[in-house]
Amino acid sequence: MDADKKHQLEADAAQLQRLGYAQQLLRDMGGFSNFAVSFSIISILTGAVTLYGHGLRFGGPFVMGVGWPLVAVMTLTVAASLAQLASSFPTAGALYHWSAMLGGPRVGFFTAWLNTIGQFAITAGIDYGLAEFVADMLGWPRERGYVLPLYAVILLSHAVLNHVGVRAVALLNNVSAWYHVAGVAVVLGALVAFAPRQDAAFLLTRFSSESHLYTYGFLIGLLQAQWTFTGYDASAHVSEETVDPTRNAPWGIFLSVAVSAVVGYALLVGVTLAIRDLPAAAAAPNPFLYVLRESLGPALGGVLVWITIGAMWFCGLSSVTSNSRMLFAFARDGGLPGSALLSRVSPRYRSPHMAIWVSVAAAFGVAIWSGAYAAMVALSTLALYASYALPVWVGLRARRNGTWSHRGPWDLGRFSTLVNAVALGWCAVVMVLFVLPPNELAGYTFVGALSLLIVYWVAFQRHSFVGPKVTLLAQAPAQASSGK
Repeated sequence: MDADKKHQLEADAAQLQRLGYAQQLLRDMGGFSNFAVSFSIISILTGAVTLYGHGLRFGGPFVMGVGWPLVAVMTLTVAASLAQLASSFPTAGALYHWSAMLGGPRVGFFTAWLNTIGQFAITAGIDYGLAEFVADMLGWPRERGYVLPLYAVILLSHAVLNHVGVRAVALLNNVSAWYHVAGVAVVLGALVAFAPRQDAAFLLTRFSSESHLYTYGFLIGLLQAQWTFTGYDASAHVSEETVDPTRNAPWGIFLSVAVSAVVGYALLVGVTLAIRDLPAAAAAPNPFLYVLRESLGPALGGVLVWITIGAMWFCGLSSVTSNSRMLFAFARDGGLPGSALLSRVSPRYRSPHMAIWVSVAAAFGVAIWSGAYAAMVALSTLALYASYALPVWVGLRARRNGTWSHRGPWDLGRFSTLVNAVALGWCAVVMVLFVLPPNELAGYTFVGALSLLIVYWVAFQRHSFVGPKVTLLAQAPAQASSGK
């Protein structure tokens, strides 16, 4: 190890110590690896692909041509707001720690649980969608009796790798980032070279086979883009495994959304302009598979789908990594039943092995409970954006009252209030849109989970849960005069 890296690792460990924690996890990720975790979870070859039919059926090409960039721009305000927090407080607890440090244990508790539920659901959505695609390619029906065993095998592969291969997972995340970019390039190249194309004006076509009121259909169709832009908080959750996290983690959050926005839009434009028969494509069981096979032929179209399936597998691997780190950090502070068990770190592999297996088991339970794929992705979007909004809200408030005055090198400066306000407004829109029909089950599940959390907090945790080791609330008067 060279002297500069050793010095940086010592500084990172000392910084973590000041935030109340010892260095337990292996800190071996560079800036690109950190970015790759979030980029892989966003996975334009997963979210944009598995929900391509959802967007097409509800809003048609207009959802791809206009809806995607709209969601991307609004999501960048959320990502920038979270990046600012990650630069100041680089811990595995991430959102939960930020909320608790700036808003108190109660806000931190609900942030942690909402993020945990969202991460369980997003892992379920990623790997169940992958299982459905594999079933389609194998010629199997999409009945649960066929899909669930595939889903279980996929989850198992992700759990085993995360348990025993910390360095291997970091390497695979790097491979995943390049794989996603190369995969999109291959799909686009094939479409440009061999597929007949519609005029660019086709992207403004308004079509809906699911709603008589087009505006409603378009808004519901935005779930395709919004679910794709979830999970980018993963860069913050691996802060304790990242070298120089005050810079690398925030850039990982922000750039993963920005790069995914551009590359994902190119993919959607290419696929959508290759549609020959819009009503037939929307009516197909798997519209993405249908478009590639119809425009490129069964052989080449099938090869491209298998390439996409590889990207989905990488996406699920990264999701389990992020999910388990959040669970580990929350358990480390005593916020979960069985915290002593969930906070264990494997002495051999230096991975939070118990949190990994519980995360995977919970994701399997979400798939059993929800039944419908759209319910899984809607639930994950609701819970995650609720957990994003809480730390942004308490951070905005803490800056205004002087509690949070010393910030990291990645800072929004005088634009903080505006960016945070837009981010909070968009989170509110997301949470309203995706409980509307046909996503009522996600809404009912979210409200039910929130009600249980309130009972759990009042009955068991209100007087015992103290949150992270360090809080800024008691330091507010001393820090008020040192702000920027």
